[in-house]
Amino acid sequence: MVNVDTVHQRVLAIANKEQRGYVTPLEFNLLANQAQGEIFESYFTEMNQAKQAAANESEYSDAIKTLNEKMSLFKTRATLVITGSFFSYPGDMHKLGTVWYTENNLLENGVEAQEITEDELLDYYQSPLTKPNVSRPLFVRREEGIRIFSETTIVSGVSCSYIKKPAKAHWGYVVTPSATGTAGEALYNASASNNFELHASEETPLVMKILGLAGIVMQKPDLVAVGASGQTGQQKQ
Repeated sequence: MVNVDTVHQRVLAIANKEQRGYVTPLEFNLLANQAQGEIFESYFTEMNQAKQAAANESEYSDAIKTLNEKMSLFKTRATLVITGSFFSYPGDMHKLGTVWYTENNLLENGVEAQEITEDELLDYYQSPLTKPNVSRPLFVRREEGIRIFSETTIVSGVSCSYIKKPAKAHWGYVVTPSATGTAGEALYNASASNNFELHASEETPLVMKILGLAGIVMQKPDLVAVGASGQTGQQKQ
């Protein structure tokens, strides 16, 4: 986890230096979640590139290990609920992993369901060797959810592993009135805040990416440059 107030303080300290501009709480929260989303999405591209490189260079195994550690924060599982003919996806799902069926809800009886396409379904049913049953269930994925196929109708006992979306970060605050009665300073309110869900090592990339985005919003090329230089420096480490 990355503390949202720590990131907020660092962003303001750099943005306010030499009057580069002030990032409001609303702007920070919007840009913070955009930055978190971009870093999160980059894991999948970087993982694909690292796996391709690892086929030829053993040194890339460390990169895969590091990415797996970062992505492990988002790997989870859930029991699925059926609606009509489809088991609904978890509300926070980003990428589906393994789907399995546990007969009578007993984990030791769990079997992995094989994913197929709609076009393949008929071929699987026509062969006794591939026809689905409780020991070899099949599933197809559609926009409305997952449909399980077996020799009997399955309405429960279906679970999945998946990579969840990062929860929204939020810098909460209270405004203290000034001595003159005008609006005072926004002070951090931990009870109204949500930290970033990213790995602790992402604190500096978050700060720099937020600064770069703030520079674009405020039309401050020097802030954009600061953010870009910081991110480049982080990648070289």
